[in-house]
Amino acid sequence: MTHPSPNHGDRRGGARPSLIVIHYTGMEDGPSARARLCDPEAEVSAHWLIHEDGETEPLVPEDRRAWHAGAGAWQGQEDVNSRSIGIELVNPGDRPFAAAQMDALEALLPAIMARWQIGPEGVIGHSDMAPGRKIDPGPRFDWARLARQGLALHPENAGEDVALADSLTRIGYPEADPEARLAAFRLRFRPGATGPEEEADRRIAAAAATVFHPVG
Repeated sequence: MTHPSPNHGDRRGGARPSLIVIHYTGMEDGPSARARLCDPEAEVSAHWLIHEDGETEPLVPEDRRAWHAGAGAWQGQEDVNSRSIGIELVNPGDRPFAAAQMDALEALLPAIMARWQIGPEGVIGHSDMAPGRKIDPGPRFDWARLARQGLALHPENAGEDVALADSLTRIGYPEADPEARLAAFRLRFRPGATGPEEEADRRIAAAAATVFHPVG
């Protein structure tokens, strides 16, 4: 196994991975994405790159701090890079994820989760930890599919009609503009929903808040 990206460092403060952050590359193809993730001048990287045909490539050793998450937080904890494993899926952001790619992700996740004792509550999207700044893996990513296999959390039923802001904080979303937080929540739990906050947002968020337990 090779790890071709030089873009990594020590995990700060003795941190250990308690999150897995899923991204899309936002680039046209795998070779372009790989070149950027391995370019010292780009100063970005991820632990894993999954190509559209399912090829799964290690770029940074998992015990190292890859540079994939950037500014943001989850459950009140910043420096997500020090606390996470980053997975990049080759996708420009304007198309569904290939079946072979999703199959490969479903094969990779359990191994990472077992190595680092990360539960499904620790598998999040880039947009979850950076509302208003990032939108990947986007509305086409099938979180419910992962949840059915115990690889992420996605409530099947609605909960009570309670304050949305309280539920989003309990789930782990960082403080941000209310519209940005709502948009980030919808990308994962109500893809395609638009407009002002609705009762469905509050009920689904309330249900999610009951299953997202503190990580790390």
